[in-house]
Amino acid sequence: MKKSIMLQGTASSVGKSILAAALCRIFTEDGYNTAPFKSQNMSLNSYITPEGHEMGRAQVMQAEAAGKVPSSKMNPILLKPTTDHNSQIIVNGVVHRNMDVTEYFAYKPKLKKMIKATFDELLDENDIVVIEGAGSPAEINLKQQDIVNMGMAKMAESPVILVGDIDKGGVFASLYGTVMLMDEDEKKMIKGVIINKFRGDVELLKPGLKMIEDLINIPVLGVIPYFNHNLEDEDSVVDWSKYSDNAKGDLDVAIIRLSKLSNFTDFNALKLHNDVKLRFVDLDDKLGNPDLIIIPGSKSTIDDLNKLRESKMEKQIIDAHNKGSFVFGICGGFQMLGKTIKNPLKVESSIEEVEGLSLLPIITTFEEEKVTTLSGGSDIIFNSPIKGYEIHMGRTQVLEECSPLIHINTRNGLNSTDVDDGAVNQNHTVFGTYLHGIFDNTDFTRSLLNNIRQARGMEEFNEEVVDYQNYKEEQYDKLADIVRNNIDMESIYRILKDGIDV
Repeated sequence: MKKSIMLQGTASSVGKSILAAALCRIFTEDGYNTAPFKSQNMSLNSYITPEGHEMGRAQVMQAEAAGKVPSSKMNPILLKPTTDHNSQIIVNGVVHRNMDVTEYFAYKPKLKKMIKATFDELLDENDIVVIEGAGSPAEINLKQQDIVNMGMAKMAESPVILVGDIDKGGVFASLYGTVMLMDEDEKKMIKGVIINKFRGDVELLKPGLKMIEDLINIPVLGVIPYFNHNLEDEDSVVDWSKYSDNAKGDLDVAIIRLSKLSNFTDFNALKLHNDVKLRFVDLDDKLGNPDLIIIPGSKSTIDDLNKLRESKMEKQIIDAHNKGSFVFGICGGFQMLGKTIKNPLKVESSIEEVEGLSLLPIITTFEEEKVTTLSGGSDIIFNSPIKGYEIHMGRTQVLEECSPLIHINTRNGLNSTDVDDGAVNQNHTVFGTYLHGIFDNTDFTRSLLNNIRQARGMEEFNEEVVDYQNYKEEQYDKLADIVRNNIDMESIYRILKDGIDV
């Protein structure tokens, strides 16, 4: 079998990414060699493959669900917004250049041949490819140069399943409107509809299902119930509430929600520590006196640093640290903690130099070459094994008044590396690293949290923590079971077999 099936949605955040992951898992469980594919992704939440290529994390999640090593072939185009009108364009995992909206729209036709070749190569390596669309295929002003919805379905000659979100209301109108805005040849490619995020008794919904089937002449293949999961959101719309844990944890961990925050999945694993109460803090909120403040990564470090300063959040962070709060910076957040950020080549903005928070004696200089590596080693404070990935333009000099945080001995699978990463101050209250995924390392995170607890006068918390990778595998199994039990898989396999010809 060399087949594909595509999930498109009536809008962003209807659940395409999660349902694509579910299908990847189901097909894999059923014995098929399966891979995900999304031709174009817009996200600040990215990942580094073993080859050092950059790709969107939604396809990483789907690859994990399929038991595959992530590859940039699964997401050949990644757009990382730098402003409201500009994005960094990443093609086949490598930075191409920055473009504004008009430039990119004109450039898109040149990408079609590459997209088709990449998809064909992935299909040749697998039995089934699960394709995810983006936003809605009914954006009639964008259809002419489309490479991610019906344009992609035509390149792949793939049948389409249309997904609607009933939780927000108006699902029947959105399904009908989407189909009615399609060209006739596109309507014929839609082989089924899935209604997602349903709360209540499905029997009460059945008359509506019959009516929408009659109106659009497309069968409803299933109704997926609303359920809680701890997997990653779609890239364009993040449900921040699910990343905040209001459980009874006594360790207050506050994450600063930067305007260009990147890699929000860095904090997922913290929710597995039952003593942690996780919360996001907007720049105009009151920070209070948390036990740990995390400054995350940013796609626009200088801009976000200036916004920290203008909003007075910088002062709140420094005041809280002076009162005993620990501070941890990741990537751009790490750079902000230093004395100075230098931008002589104007890589990120027109500002050539800006003062940092001066919580760590480090100096960062932005360079043109982007570091994209999978990295491994051990931390220097607790001697715990560390794995993570680096995505940054800056190079940071650690001055004598502090120590590196992590010793890295592998990068992209090469064991000859011998470099240090990050920094920690002399009394071990301010930490910084370039490694995304740092909190996925259970031993390091537990040691860090207990170190904070001890300093804050709390007892150590030694409850066993579930390994994050094992936890994710359990979540993928749960996801597959829920979707399999609420969807007509016999029809899905028939659609796969018949393709677009029926």
